[in-house]
Amino acid sequence: MGVEMPWRPRCTRLASMKTPGSTQHRRRDPTHDSGYKLLYSHAAMVRDLLRGFVPGAWVNALDLSSLERCSGTYVTDDLRDRADDIIWRLRWGSDWLYVYLLIEFQSTIDPWMAVRIQTYLGLLYQDLIRAESLSNSGRLPPVLPLVLYNGASPWSAAESLEPLIEPAPPALDTYRPRQAYLLLDEQQLAKAGALPEHNLCTALFRLEASRGADEALGILRALVDWLNAPEQTGLRRAFAVWFGRVFLPKRLPGVSMPPLNDLTEVYDMLADNVETWTDQWKREGLEQGSREATRHLLTRQARRRFGATIAEQTEQLLACINTLQPLEELGDQLLLSQDAADWLLAVRQAIADDAHWKSASS
Repeated sequence: MGVEMPWRPRCTRLASMKTPGSTQHRRRDPTHDSGYKLLYSHAAMVRDLLRGFVPGAWVNALDLSSLERCSGTYVTDDLRDRADDIIWRLRWGSDWLYVYLLIEFQSTIDPWMAVRIQTYLGLLYQDLIRAESLSNSGRLPPVLPLVLYNGASPWSAAESLEPLIEPAPPALDTYRPRQAYLLLDEQQLAKAGALPEHNLCTALFRLEASRGADEALGILRALVDWLNAPEQTGLRRAFAVWFGRVFLPKRLPGVSMPPLNDLTEVYDMLADNVETWTDQWKREGLEQGSREATRHLLTRQARRRFGATIAEQTEQLLACINTLQPLEELGDQLLLSQDAADWLLAVRQAIADDAHWKSASS
């Protein structure tokens, strides 16, 4: 009789498919996207995320030393390509637990995130079935779906699928899907305080919420001290790349940044320029807050005038406007628009005006 081999499923990576109701038309920042993926391709970041931000004593039973990045290229059954997302797996007792890390980088909120999560997890399970990556008992592994959100406005979308579905007769309750996800609203967590100390994700979340160069400099100093071991060279460089290509350009638009490959270089450059950059940093922070507030107000008013569908389209389009002037002018236009089509046309025109304002100020 043959020897039974231990369950060792082949790793797969679920990638996001363009689905109805998804944010496929939202503008995403590929640089920010890549920066986060680079950071969370390191096991140390995922370990700190799990032990610092996932609630429940059950996390203590996870073998964090067994974290394994899952990779692969997959298409759906109808041959639609799926862009890469991040999936890790790790041991939970004698079995595997999959950690599906869906990172939402936009400042706008996707009201249908729970629908997307259910779709993505279904596709992951299809991949595992196709690869015959099942347990010894022939069942699928559990999955922890995580959404990381770093927008300025607090997350307001439903965190499970059930509230998004109209009530039905009690006889249909059994068939009502209840898919949920764990939301980590980075800036709100940082503002609330009481975050775990000496945690890489805590540092990242506090940096995202920071409002001044001095505050960022202090967090950066701690990161330099933590990531000083030779085996942390890759993660140290990942943070340096994120600082140089994402974090600093967002807070200091128009300032030329040299290529940065090590956190010490980032710290020295920030320390040397902290007095020069402080005022510009504060101004950008204030303007960013004004933009967020104006987008939120316009979306809310569009919902009152034209309904939820037009409000969702408005929110997606407003995310493409990055200067305050066109956003403020849309406040008047919302009152003057005769119907939803007229309003959406005005918003699209404002996107073109935004490009004009940016080019005029550069």
